Amino acid sequence: MGTPLSSHEAQAEEVVDRLHEAYPDSTISLNYANRLELLVAVVLSAQCTDERVNEVTQELFEKYESPEDYAEASEEQLAEDIYGITFHNNKGGYLKGIGEKIVAEHDGEVPDTMTDLTDLPGVGRKTANVVLQHGHDIVEGIVVDTHVQRISRRLGLTEEERPEAIEQDLLDIVPESEWQQFTHLLIDHGRAVCGARSAECGECVLADICPSEKGDSDIDLASGEAW
Repeated sequence: MGTPLSSHEAQAEEVVDRLHEAYPDSTISLNYANRLELLVAVVLSAQCTDERVNEVTQELFEKYESPEDYAEASEEQLAEDIYGITFHNNKGGYLKGIGEKIVAEHDGEVPDTMTDLTDLPGVGRKTANVVLQHGHDIVEGIVVDTHVQRISRRLGLTEEERPEAIEQDLLDIVPESEWQQFTHLLIDHGRAVCGARSAECGECVLADICPSEKGDSDIDLASGEAW
């Protein structure tokens, strides 16, 4: 197994430095042209691949250009228009509710606070963080998706399991200037090397500092189970 650095702060900084070098162009992979499109895309991306979301939103964004368009559509029509997205029926309802609430309470504009965003249907802290960071240039947290959740635990940066608790641990050790980029770096690394089912430790730039590294470690710290 790899040997983590002496403190969580040092470990986090080294992880960020190495991943920046490995993925110099790391950024959000959802396609969008404005804040509303970003919000819709992130809501649709829950438990669905960004690639699939981008395929569906290509036509969706041509048909629905404003919050009013979503508010005036039926849930059934919206569900049909996003067919192929995971939980499309539920998300059709979210999109209608989002449109209605933005029109009624925010003058047709995507809100710019964590409280107002998480008050929208289907929007949790993770989604709100993405919209704040990439739609409003407001960085007040770290987006914890499944890649960040898994890799942070594997690297020994946290022992927490819930995304909210993991975020709090990461906020204490990841440099604030890297809060936004940290997520994208771990997502890229998760997709390329450190997968949920197939961690390619032999190809990993973090292997020597990773306590889950397969060479000697029998345990995947992400799950607490044997490799």
